[in-house]
Amino acid sequence: MCFTSVVFLLLLIIKRIPDNHTDKKKESVKLAWSDTISNSSSDVRELSGMDREIERFKNKWEVAGISIAVTRNDSLIYAKGYGWADREAKIEMTPTSIMRIASASKLITATAIMKLCEQGKIRLDSKIFGPTGLLNDTAFTNAIRDQRITEITIDHLLQHKGGFTLGAGDPMFNTADIMEVKHLKTPPTNNELVKIVLGRKLGFKPGSGRRYSNFGYMLLSLAIEKVTGKTYWDYVNEAILRPAGAFKFRPATNYYEHRHSDEVKYYGPDTVKIKEYNGSGRMVDRVYGGSNINGLMGAGGWVTSASDLARFVAAIDGCNGVKDIISAESVSRMTYRDDDDKQTRGWTDSDGKGKWTRTGTLGSTHVLIERFPDGECWVVMTNSGVWTGHHFSKDLTRLVDRIRTRYRDIFPRRNLW
Repeated sequence: MCFTSVVFLLLLIIKRIPDNHTDKKKESVKLAWSDTISNSSSDVRELSGMDREIERFKNKWEVAGISIAVTRNDSLIYAKGYGWADREAKIEMTPTSIMRIASASKLITATAIMKLCEQGKIRLDSKIFGPTGLLNDTAFTNAIRDQRITEITIDHLLQHKGGFTLGAGDPMFNTADIMEVKHLKTPPTNNELVKIVLGRKLGFKPGSGRRYSNFGYMLLSLAIEKVTGKTYWDYVNEAILRPAGAFKFRPATNYYEHRHSDEVKYYGPDTVKIKEYNGSGRMVDRVYGGSNINGLMGAGGWVTSASDLARFVAAIDGCNGVKDIISAESVSRMTYRDDDDKQTRGWTDSDGKGKWTRTGTLGSTHVLIERFPDGECWVVMTNSGVWTGHHFSKDLTRLVDRIRTRYRDIFPRRNLW
């Protein structure tokens, strides 16, 4: 057979081989929206006054960088970064810069739980521990000191009513202390941490009160893993985030050198060095090694961009612009407000009139999501921590209310998605 014939035959065979890169090509198409927006996309001359207000706020609070995304009826109409994503490297903040979203991660976790409820894989009244619980491993069952723990349900954890308090500190943030008390040479895994906490007494009967609990949302993450047989990160990515069209979510890392592509640099509220969370004895920056951010899992372990977080909200808001990934009933359950208790499922607050709020705070970041009854949603994220209690959060809320009132009619009618 001549050389030309051999080449022709090989070309025929290659042509018939399935394209293994088809999925990757499809994914690149899906990712196109986040690759095509930049700060210049929202450089609108009529909004220069709003730019100045945001810059003044940034300078007032000495925040390195801010990223803002605004949607209206599930259309992304504004997305822009202000200041520095990495001051030392001279990298500007952009609409697609990704950063830690702290407790806003709980909104993603709650959505995953509601999805599993819709599929009949769990129920809101499913028990977490005990012989019939989702986490009924013998190691957990044998560690239970307070039998009221067996009464904790999925819904209790969603609403911070599991009975866990901070009498011994937040177990998700005092790893070094736990290691010292328990004489551990290495940081406890999440499963080991669960056994440690199960050896304590609850602060109150499950369902009878409410205390904010990062530990409770970490337990929900473990329940998701048990039910799905996948890692929390993989399940949420496959079943929740990708169907929502939010593609730039990543598990958080703990150190600057391990950051993701497009991830910002974080700036703490001070320059004081603290002991590394893993008991190494090293003194580290508070925002890099002071806490195990990745170990927070669904309580605070996601990083993403403001635009992708806004996209996720658009997929769970009951509006028709972006197809919702959960049912209308689930949306209602997540945003339901009891007049005696503002706490919702996943959201920080629902005012009962259609406004939903989710916040997130770490020493390295602040996040505010406000979804208004008129279909507008604002997502604001910073890569700097501010030690001022609620003063910063309240001022950030006032900023959003002010510029929303002044400039909302000037925003361009478009969809950057």
